[in-house]
Amino acid sequence: MKVLRLPRAKVKVGMPLPWNVRDEQGLLLLSKGHVITNESQLEQLLTRGAFVDVEEIKASAREAAEAADALNAVKLPPNLFARWDQTSEALKKLLGIGVRLPDFPEQLDEFARQLCELIDINADVATYRIVRQDNAKHFYYGYAHSVHTAILSVLMARYLKWEDGPMMSLVKAALTMNLSILDLQGQMAGQDGPMKDSQRAAIQKHPGEAVELLEKAGVTDTDWLTAVAQHHERQDGTGYPLQSTEIGDLAVALRVADVLMAKISPRALRAALSPQEAIRELYREDKGGPISTAVIKVLGIFPPGDFVKLASGELGIVVERTANARAPIVAAITNTSGQLVSTTLRRDTSAAAYAIVGNASDKALLKRLPPERLYGYALSPTAVV
Repeated sequence: MKVLRLPRAKVKVGMPLPWNVRDEQGLLLLSKGHVITNESQLEQLLTRGAFVDVEEIKASAREAAEAADALNAVKLPPNLFARWDQTSEALKKLLGIGVRLPDFPEQLDEFARQLCELIDINADVATYRIVRQDNAKHFYYGYAHSVHTAILSVLMARYLKWEDGPMMSLVKAALTMNLSILDLQGQMAGQDGPMKDSQRAAIQKHPGEAVELLEKAGVTDTDWLTAVAQHHERQDGTGYPLQSTEIGDLAVALRVADVLMAKISPRALRAALSPQEAIRELYREDKGGPISTAVIKVLGIFPPGDFVKLASGELGIVVERTANARAPIVAAITNTSGQLVSTTLRRDTSAAAYAIVGNASDKALLKRLPPERLYGYALSPTAVV
């Protein structure tokens, strides 16, 4: 047996010994894993003469290398929820000081492209974000609503096979359509009374004001500006502020996404509509036109984020769309008795035993449920378990 003197740097008081410790003749003094509890013990050991077997050191190094290789081989997907959580704050900063910088159009273009990249990583997670808003903060409503509208705009435009240029103009219009009233929207989302006259006046004129602010910031994209100007107009002339009947395709799509997102977002004064109710209202208004059809196709009858009850008696969250709009994949969060379970199980609702039988109503179960758990992502540092 070949031994080396125990390296002082490798021994930590209160920590297990990394190897067996021997005397100079190789006789065992302390076993691997033994804990030296104080500095006095450590000094006595080193003074007496502490050695380790060279082969044990080599074997330990091999084990550490193999463990590191195994850890590197298990690559968890990026925590998209943590990244999505940052989007509202990032947009708030960009539309604050950024709008006064000479490269604002380029900055917003980059923000829009990064948003599209997040959607591309997992469109179901993006959809979950716009549907599941139980813990939404009202004072961020204006910014979150803009991001959510942009997400739905991307999904709709892609389904309709729009080219990249018009789609990006639509996304940027969604992010900036409420530029003059973003903070007001947060105030209104949190207030427990009806809209005030001053608030109504600000709402009525915000499309034109937003266009003026964008033009001052250097925006020259006419499709972007026109969509913002017209996003509350209706083809029957009942919209505002101009009661126009000649409305561009981007403005029509933007109004639909804007209104749908508003209907499924909770406010202090009212609960959110279910996705099914909101889509049904849209479909009736649009008379089954291409825009409402696109919404149904990209969201499904039960979109990701929807809280549903299964034929098995389990409650779960829709996490993945399938080719069948009525039969998505659901992550069950309770057992058949309605009790929360520690491990979510994925259910294919095309199977009769797990078919969706309706929406679940007890949303208190969702308040402390980290969404990462449903998708297999590592929890973000701020996630509540």
